[in-house]
Amino acid sequence: MRILLVEDHSRLAQSIIEGLAAFGLHVDLFATAGDGLAAAKSMSYDAVILDLGLPDRDGLEVIHELRAEGKRIPILVLTARDGIDDRVEGLDRGADDYLLKPFAMKELAARLRALLRRPGGPLGATIDIGNISLDTTTRQIKVEGRVVAISGRELDALELLMRRADQVVPKRLFEDSVYGLNGEVAPNTIEALVSRLRRRLEMIEARVSIHTLRGIGYLLTE
Repeated sequence: MRILLVEDHSRLAQSIIEGLAAFGLHVDLFATAGDGLAAAKSMSYDAVILDLGLPDRDGLEVIHELRAEGKRIPILVLTARDGIDDRVEGLDRGADDYLLKPFAMKELAARLRALLRRPGGPLGATIDIGNISLDTTTRQIKVEGRVVAISGRELDALELLMRRADQVVPKRLFEDSVYGLNGEVAPNTIEALVSRLRRRLEMIEARVSIHTLRGIGYLLTE
């Protein structure tokens, strides 16, 4: 899962990035409303974590603009504003959930998973392709009912492919989703990752195949 975080408090932002990484969530950070809006409009995210007290614009304006442009991405608001009127206004503008500062990282992760599990959201209970089953909550892979070992990066790549089975996944989407905007990706990084994943799938006797479409991306089929 790929999350957009718009938060100008650097220490809090870093703790969120590190905390959510433990739950298998990749986070791209932007410190201003302008940069966050630009990222949300140009990139594909599964959810937004949004601070209201941003240096250039109020976070409520960010929500309004995204909704006005038809963006239905789930938005979780982080705020120190605890007034009922503030929460009502945010929800009326299009926020999906509120979390007051300070908060526990477990609660933030749980609220995100709840948003992503909503109808139409990207986080379903399980994904089944061939003889592979992926539990998206526990991030556990099973082959014909038995749990198998797989590295974190390989699991990220496999989940991306499984969510788009029988569809071409562009190489750039691998770079953005698996490594994030802040990750350094060498020219052959994705090819090496997919090669390792292919070997892993053979080792665990998975009845799926990854096809390479040179210059385009990758395709997972049974």
